[in-house]
Amino acid sequence: MTATTQAPAVVELAAADLNAHGRIHCPHPKAGMELWNSHPRVFLDLSHTGQAQCPYCGTVYRLHAAASAERASSCASPKR
Repeated sequence: MTATTQAPAVVELAAADLNAHGRIHCPHPKAGMELWNSHPRVFLDLSHTGQAQCPYCGTVYRLHAAASAERASSCASPKR
């Protein structure tokens, strides 16, 4: 019997997919998972690195480069 390892799925996200705190939940519809047949919902923080991995299923959620730059510029601009 041979063990096979499968690379984790990578899901590309737009800034609009994140909540106001820069988080996403897993399982997520963009990952192609049904809520009833997977793990408990967990919230993952993408606000610091633009990427996070689910501790249950290993799915990697990553911001598109343009979305990541857009989010960084909106955080860097001074608020009046």
